[in-house]
Amino acid sequence: MSNSKAASCPAPEDAKGIKLRYVARQPIFDRDERVFGYELLFRDDLENVFHSVDADMASRSTLDSSLLVGLDVLCDGRRAFLNCTRDTLTGGMVTLLPFHSIVVEILESVPVDAEVIQACQNLKDAGYLIALDDFVSNDPRECLVELADILKIDLKLTTLAQRAVLVKKHRCRMLAEKVENHEEFVAARDQGFLYFQGYFLRRPEMMTTHDVPANRVNYMRMLQTVSRADLDVPLLDKLIKSEASICYRLLRYMNSARFGFRNEIHSVRHALAILGDREVRRWVRLVAIVGVGQDKTSDHVLFALVRARFCELIELLTQHGESDLFLLGLFSMLDVMLEMPMSEILEKIPLDSEIKAVLRGEPSLLRPVYQLMLAHESGEWEAARAICDSLRVDADAVAARYWQAQEWARQVSSGA
Repeated sequence: MSNSKAASCPAPEDAKGIKLRYVARQPIFDRDERVFGYELLFRDDLENVFHSVDADMASRSTLDSSLLVGLDVLCDGRRAFLNCTRDTLTGGMVTLLPFHSIVVEILESVPVDAEVIQACQNLKDAGYLIALDDFVSNDPRECLVELADILKIDLKLTTLAQRAVLVKKHRCRMLAEKVENHEEFVAARDQGFLYFQGYFLRRPEMMTTHDVPANRVNYMRMLQTVSRADLDVPLLDKLIKSEASICYRLLRYMNSARFGFRNEIHSVRHALAILGDREVRRWVRLVAIVGVGQDKTSDHVLFALVRARFCELIELLTQHGESDLFLLGLFSMLDVMLEMPMSEILEKIPLDSEIKAVLRGEPSLLRPVYQLMLAHESGEWEAARAICDSLRVDADAVAARYWQAQEWARQVSSGA
């Protein structure tokens, strides 16, 4: 099982006091850096992850939560990789979920016997995809390879030469785990791996540098403008007019049935006046981040929006000075979206010193907030609770806000 989990989404406590469920999901990318699926890891609460080492219980919790929350919500229509133990397999629990939505991931700890082989054969016959986790040379699960569709190879457990042998020997689709940087991603892709899992998209090691296109500079200027205490409407009017696509979006938005205006809106200044400061700020943030990520996959935009909204939601819970935490979360993805080192990006845009410092990896008042965001995203519940304790905020309240950020990001990215 991979130790690095990404994009967590703990469910909030409802009005009846139902216990929170904590979910981490790590994206699995294809060769074009598009999301193929997510590996899911569930726990009932923060304390459970510290004290429970029962793999069967964790596996059953995964299935239960998948049914409760829904794979369409958890995985955005992609496949879910579900960790399965021997009991999960032989008990037929996986068949509660549709075959076209999941990949049955058999852990390295599963002892292979006749009953396990038969269970895998039954799943295969029913149309389920099967993956063998942490597969190595001379793996005791070798007899399951002919039933497997995907072999997950941990880059930290194998050498380059060993991986070359595995790729050549087996006809399965190969998935590289623990891909930590762009160099490792390229090396694995060149060896013939089809899928990739790890932190390489969060801490990109750029092989070349790129200038920021002029229109993206405008998007970032828009974001900065709507983040100031006093909204500079003339400046925003000028920035919006410089982008035809943004002008079109604004006027179309204003002329939609949502507002029900009898007369059409014909000028940007008129539209901004009618919307009002709060609505203008929200709208500009949405269209600008979509514009920044226009050449990247929708998943990058979604991740950025989740980060931004989460940081915004915990503003009232944390000490952050005058900094706009929405921008902290949003800009934390810009190095990936623009394919540039963060240091170069920060030279081109005006941001307050605290946000710049934390994004550069320097000491900052905002560092605990940034670390809390990453802890929830990667499913590091122990680290999340420790940070919450240091900030003197309620861990469950923070977790609930992460779930809300996930839901908000899905809604706005699909229709904003």
